[in-house]
Amino acid sequence: MADLSGGLGGDCDPSEEDEDPTDRETREAMRLGTGSGVETGEKGSFETRGDTVLGVLAVEDEAGGGRAGGGSHGEEGGGEGLRLLTTGEKSSMPEEIAGVEAARRLREESAVGLKGTLPAALSLLSHLTFLHLNSNRLAGAVPDTLGDLQYLTELDLSNNLFSGPFPAATLLIPSLVYLDLRFNGFSGELPDEVFAKNLDALFLNNNQFEGQIPETLWSSPATVITLANNRLTGPVPTAYGYGGRVRELLFLNNKLTGCVPEALGFLPYIEVLDLSNNLLSGHLPSTLSCLSGIEVLNIAHNQFTGELPELVCDLRRITNLSVSFNFFSGISQDCDRLAGRNVFDFAGNCVPGRGMQRPQPECDDAPGDVGLSCLRIPGSRPVACAEAAVSIGIGVTFGGPLPLGLSGGGAGVTVTVP
Repeated sequence: MADLSGGLGGDCDPSEEDEDPTDRETREAMRLGTGSGVETGEKGSFETRGDTVLGVLAVEDEAGGGRAGGGSHGEEGGGEGLRLLTTGEKSSMPEEIAGVEAARRLREESAVGLKGTLPAALSLLSHLTFLHLNSNRLAGAVPDTLGDLQYLTELDLSNNLFSGPFPAATLLIPSLVYLDLRFNGFSGELPDEVFAKNLDALFLNNNQFEGQIPETLWSSPATVITLANNRLTGPVPTAYGYGGRVRELLFLNNKLTGCVPEALGFLPYIEVLDLSNNLLSGHLPSTLSCLSGIEVLNIAHNQFTGELPELVCDLRRITNLSVSFNFFSGISQDCDRLAGRNVFDFAGNCVPGRGMQRPQPECDDAPGDVGLSCLRIPGSRPVACAEAAVSIGIGVTFGGPLPLGLSGGGAGVTVTVP
């Protein structure tokens, strides 16, 4: 952990010609503020009033090259701009931060470790667009004032010690497109609004979130959604919107139950889907054959039964298919071909005559369907993945194929073609 209370340098010749330009620029930058809270001392040192120094942060302009604050100093190019000492045992920050209206980027210096709590005064950086404070020892709750950062587009608080419920303040940041809260101690249920927000990337893995995944999941425009390594329970949401742009969807290492919904096969851009290490069961839907762009499909360590659909092994771009440690009772020749290319892992199942399978007593006790209420398209014919819009049941809509064997007019089933 960085200790800056003793200064950033040692004794030296104070003459201007021998002074390190970085230290000179740092002291000049500190004078851009209001002139209280942090004072400059000898070369390379700062004296603080009050709280314990946490670390050195860099504030850059929007282009990442000029100096925040404007004036002749702001016209100098290259390098990092304003350097600020943040203090935080009492959740305070130097008052100079209020005078830095041009600040655009705030990120942790690689050599500095920060601890304490996140100060509410961060909201005074009203023009901040990037806030990356990952891989420190910041703890406590995320202050509500963070919601005042109306220009913030990226927030990375990952790999810290934050706790408490999902930080609702992040939902109030209008420009936010990247949210990374992974590897913390956040807990409680996920709010519906998090998936309704206009995010491109959402990292919530490795926390202690619990409860069910909100149905609004399918409304998210994010390309990456990671909910892995939490305590989430209940089924994978069955409601389906337009499929969004999601390319990576990670649910591994939770306690999800029920079956894989049909609509999961109608994610038009999905490349990585990981449902491993849950309690999912039943049969896999044939709609998974519509995942034409998928490269990684991992459903290992669940309770799936029946024969592995041949269509799953026919996926054209698949490079990693793992169905290990389930209760599958059969695989097709197409799956055998994948196994020969070291692309397919089916160890720990109940396939007769194959090596590395479960003991027969375990297979005899394989979980049954137990009345699972999954939507299942009737018939065993291949799903025809073509352009259409199908509504199943309670307004569950997905863009993609009109499956063969499915027609409109049935109980609870409507079909619309735009």
